[in-house]
Amino acid sequence: MGTRSLTVINDAWDNEEICVLYRQYDGYPEGHGKDLLDFLRGMDVVNGMGSDDGERISNGMDCLAAQIVAHFKTGPGYFYLNAAGTRDVMEEFIYTIYKPKDKGLHIKVEDVYDEGHVLFDGNLDKYDKWINKSHKTEPAMNESDVSSAIEASLS
Repeated sequence: MGTRSLTVINDAWDNEEICVLYRQYDGYPEGHGKDLLDFLRGMDVVNGMGSDDGERISNGMDCLAAQIVAHFKTGPGYFYLNAAGTRDVMEEFIYTIYKPKDKGLHIKVEDVYDEGHVLFDGNLDKYDKWINKSHKTEPAMNESDVSSAIEASLS
């Protein structure tokens, strides 16, 4: 069974949910969380834009929601668009993307299986540091490392 997740996109002005994107598997932070970061990095959310503003811009959070769906939904299955407020679809993680007034994009990560414990809540720069620090794979310990660790814990 896969690690399911929800991505919630909130409106910048009243913090109401615009939509919820359901991911069937790879929803853990080092999977979907990293994929979200890679997509959102460098994205600027504005209110009104010109014709030459480029691709790394969204004309509001509703525009960003559409861009997120277009980016992740590349074929049948895997990702599903749900109505705002959707929960309890066997998700393990919830990623909420929001934009506080006069600030850049923020993301909140909740672990549903741990009673909704908030694992992270902050801007994308801090999220980048958190996700890369918190989810690095530690090298496996060899037998002598294990023996040394046991001896150290007993002394």
